[in-house]
Amino acid sequence: MLARCSGASAADLVDAMSADDMMPSAAQVEAAGGGRATHSREPHTGGTAGRMNRLRAAVLGANDGIVSVAGIVIGVAGATSARGPIFTAGLAGLVGGAVSMALGEYVSVSSQRDSQRAQIAQEKRELAASPEAELTELTALYEAKGLSAATARTVATELTSHGALAAHLDAELHIDPADIPSPVEAAVASAVSFTVGALLPLLAMLLPPATARVPVTFAAVLIALGLTGALSARLGGSSIRRAVLRLVIGGALGLAFTYGVGHLFGTAIG
Repeated sequence: MLARCSGASAADLVDAMSADDMMPSAAQVEAAGGGRATHSREPHTGGTAGRMNRLRAAVLGANDGIVSVAGIVIGVAGATSARGPIFTAGLAGLVGGAVSMALGEYVSVSSQRDSQRAQIAQEKRELAASPEAELTELTALYEAKGLSAATARTVATELTSHGALAAHLDAELHIDPADIPSPVEAAVASAVSFTVGALLPLLAMLLPPATARVPVTFAAVLIALGLTGALSARLGGSSIRRAVLRLVIGGALGLAFTYGVGHLFGTAIG
């Protein structure tokens, strides 16, 4: 049937399918309820989307660590070749950046969680005070999505019988109570990803001989930025080439500028 209808529109395909074709199996229903793929060609599921978002956040955190600490150690290296000041400045940047990222993420996610919890509490009060009005509201939401009035009422009624709060949170507020983020987990993940990224330029600056520190750090940072740019673009489905060029060129300009500032002012002050 699929071969016969390969050039047909979505409406034609629906008309050509029998009722059995359109009915999901018990396994598909169970998979959909658990946020898993319902067929082999489905790339986006709830669990996968959540993992991708966390991975993307980790990549961006590592990228911040690379850029921030690279700028610090390159700038100090422009002023002095002594390992001590470079290590101290780089370590301070790593610790300060990780703490700042963790605190920022904790505050941001805490605010988001508090807002979602307040919305859930408000919805519970509304359902307890006026269930009929809430059912009408849910019906209107599904009718606005394109269902007929009768079908929207049936859907709203059945979903309400299975769990009124969950139905309203999904259709009205787009909140999944099981997916409310943890501020502590977000803060730790942000700090760890920043630290991992920051260690690269710090080690690249400290380990080589003095004459090779700056070139090695430049190369290591640009390669790392290229990799993180490619990975973030792949996760987001955007152009890998554009993302890599943007990060590498921007990183190279930033490193050159900070090295120049360190060299100019370090020499002038010294």
